[in-house]
Amino acid sequence: MNYFISVGEASGDIHAAALIRSLREVDSHARFTFLGGDLMAAEAGHDPLIHYRDMAFMGFVEVARHLPKVLGNLSAARRAIEKERPDALILVDYPSFNLKLAKTAAKLGIPVYYYISPKVWAWKEYRVKSIKRLVRHLYSILPFEVPFYARHDYDITYAGNPSVEEVDSRLDEIMSPRQTFCYAHNLPADSRIVALVPGSRRAEIRQNLPVMVEAMVRFPDLTPVIAAAPGIELDYYDRFAEDIPVVKDCTFELLASSIAALVTSGTATLETALIGTPQVVLYRNNGSRIIYTLGRPLIRTPWVSLPNLIAGRPIVSELLFHRCTPENVAAELETILPGGNRRNEMIDGYADMRRLLGKSSAAQVTAESIYSDLIDIQHQSGAVTPRLIH
Repeated sequence: MNYFISVGEASGDIHAAALIRSLREVDSHARFTFLGGDLMAAEAGHDPLIHYRDMAFMGFVEVARHLPKVLGNLSAARRAIEKERPDALILVDYPSFNLKLAKTAAKLGIPVYYYISPKVWAWKEYRVKSIKRLVRHLYSILPFEVPFYARHDYDITYAGNPSVEEVDSRLDEIMSPRQTFCYAHNLPADSRIVALVPGSRRAEIRQNLPVMVEAMVRFPDLTPVIAAAPGIELDYYDRFAEDIPVVKDCTFELLASSIAALVTSGTATLETALIGTPQVVLYRNNGSRIIYTLGRPLIRTPWVSLPNLIAGRPIVSELLFHRCTPENVAAELETILPGGNRRNEMIDGYADMRRLLGKSSAAQVTAESIYSDLIDIQHQSGAVTPRLIH
């Protein structure tokens, strides 16, 4: 089968790489065209049609500033789909772009699958109509999405959460994480590290990292370390934090070595929770108070961070928009440091969240289901492709 996969950001690259690997296991003739990153390239054996670092624009202002590039990427992806006529289009989150590709594929009769639903339950719920119309099947990695889509009369599959498998595998590999990390990065062996995870996009880093840095000034006995995002050059971080170490390609090791973390809202909040590191979730944006006042009534959920949404209760503190100030961040951090009055409560909440997520291999479940469905489609159309037997 020929698979066309569309990913628009770093977290999607991680999960789609695992999906490519699983598709190869069930389909020995699998071929891939993709928009994505280096991890997908390693699994597919060739470069992406478009790298996600040339696609990862967030918010109206960012998209407007880069509109020619956004439109050029969309045109290039559409032309590739029309030329190659893949057996399937697999979308990974990134709805504004991906649903446009879904429309192109649907017109050509190409089955569309969604792996990792866009967060329509929180924002722009009207997109469910497009998903129902254009997407043959959706594979969720968040259990609460199943009842949400059921309310819209759309059956989806909870495939498991890929971060559970990824984190557990990595945790098994690491012995004495803090000592190992400190030695590898020339930090004193007794360092009490706080991880700063400011996001994967430049705009997120620009808006959130300065708040994190200023909050940490209040804790001179702690050692802040910044987790660099894939595709972002290290000297970019120097603009906001000259005297704080920046590490690349080892966010997991950093989080596992830290006594606490400050994390920009996104997938990293779930990974931090699965590792077991207490965290403060924050999100700052230009014009924060105005954006919050106008946008909060449109958000359909009481929380935005994944640990809280999965657990169905406030496990982690969320400091969003105008509430995301150095003073508030420092105050919340104080409560989750060793000896803090919320630390044990948060760790217990993480355990509850893990039980709800389960341990299924999301990539494997999704790959087997998509391949089986494509075989059925081919049989129904008269084309005969033998099933692979494992």
